[in-house]
Amino acid sequence: MYPLYSDLADWYPLITPPDDYIQEAADYRATLASAIDGPLTRLLELGCGAGHNAVHLKRGLDCVLTDLSPAMLAVSQRLNPDCRHVQGDMRTLRLGETFDAVLIHDAVAYMVTADDLRAAAETAFAHLRPGGVALFAPDDIADDFVECSDSWQFDYPGRSVRMTEWAWDPDPTDTHCTVEYIVMMREHGAVRVSHETHVLGLFSAEAWESILAEVGFEVTRWDHALEGETYPRYVCRRPA
Repeated sequence: MYPLYSDLADWYPLITPPDDYIQEAADYRATLASAIDGPLTRLLELGCGAGHNAVHLKRGLDCVLTDLSPAMLAVSQRLNPDCRHVQGDMRTLRLGETFDAVLIHDAVAYMVTADDLRAAAETAFAHLRPGGVALFAPDDIADDFVECSDSWQFDYPGRSVRMTEWAWDPDPTDTHCTVEYIVMMREHGAVRVSHETHVLGLFSAEAWESILAEVGFEVTRWDHALEGETYPRYVCRRPA
């Protein structure tokens, strides 16, 4: 488990504040509501992380939030005490119930092989009622990937964070890329530094659409414009 999602989980809401997700969550909700056949009343999120999308999505919805990391689930439980939380791997989770919608946000990026991605898609499909919709929200696809870096800084009473992210692809012939994170955290006058290397899945648009269709979905690509950037999204309906 990467430190960002375990030892540093309590810092996560400072690094990516929940209010940063207001517009994104609104776009997801509108997209799911427009694509679904029938009502949108129950939502399953696979890889909910700290629950920052859910805090904006849960109004009027029965939400079940799942994640592999117990530490991240604990953060989400504090933010979303009115939601049910389940620890589990999106590749193998089976709750024995169905939902109107399934959301897999950027946690889907940790599916680094085609088998991983197919397993996560099968989990989403298994938890959808006929006519329900799954929304997959990867950060990147191979067709559009370019090396990039970014930095953020946040200051709070008694705590400050500086973070740098650098994404690059050591081998364009495989199905993953590398993201380097450096996080500097200051608290009570002391600074500690965490450097970690994350390996993330990087698939072509053709691979995405082929895998999702093989699982049984009716697939539509949506190019999501958000804060001056465009992100690939896959809206996947389970046939009625």
